[in-house]
Amino acid sequence: MDLQLKGKRAFISGSTQGIGLAVAKQLLREGVTVIINGRYAEKTQQVKEKLQEEFPEGSIAAIAADFSKKEDVEYLLAQVQEVDILVNNVGIFEVRDFEAVTDEDWYRYFEVNVMSSIRLSRKLLPGMLNKKWGRIIGISSESGVNVPGNMIHYGMTKSAMAAVANGLSKLTKATEVTVNTVLGGPAYSDGVATVIEQIAAMQQMNVGEMKTAVLQQSSPEILLQRFIAPEEIANLVTYLASPLSVATNGASLRVDSGVLRIV
Repeated sequence: MDLQLKGKRAFISGSTQGIGLAVAKQLLREGVTVIINGRYAEKTQQVKEKLQEEFPEGSIAAIAADFSKKEDVEYLLAQVQEVDILVNNVGIFEVRDFEAVTDEDWYRYFEVNVMSSIRLSRKLLPGMLNKKWGRIIGISSESGVNVPGNMIHYGMTKSAMAAVANGLSKLTKATEVTVNTVLGGPAYSDGVATVIEQIAAMQQMNVGEMKTAVLQQSSPEILLQRFIAPEEIANLVTYLASPLSVATNGASLRVDSGVLRIV
């Protein structure tokens, strides 16, 4: 299927690893000019070079910026010009008891996970509306619907992302601009892999066995009976970026393998 994306231009926040990197690769396969973003300049440049090796015909740029630092955000916004596709992916997460999360932690999570998408959307949505075509896609989580008791601070931000996206979609009437949210299920991202590897090492367990144990404890109802691959989430994101998805707007779409028990 031709997704009609050749020649489009995309910016993906937090795209040096995990779901963001998977999205970048899928869009490059479709002929999209891609701007990746990471927290650290050296790593961001290294990922850009690796992508260029994998996609020698691809058009790839990179902008390093830490969304927890105001000066980095200001630099990023000055560098990012008009794009066709904005993927608000950057985010931080951490398992922590509610009473241990400080005011500063709450502000930090909101700053990175929510304000990043607000600032980027505020900068780039007007250009999309002006030309009457564009895509804004937020990478949220099933945790934004079924908020985990040990990650309330994280789930709150994912709920807020979906709320902002739904509101923004109301501004797109009579255009082919769409704003949607993807609710990812338990994905084996780099961050999750690191945590599982650390726990496995501490408990002297095989990583594969630990993956199974963690999944069975946290999401025993997942229909795949395994972690979701970042590429499987990126597949839906790529479709939503396409002109073919024009009738899908203001929606929250699930890639959760049945974790959310809702119709």
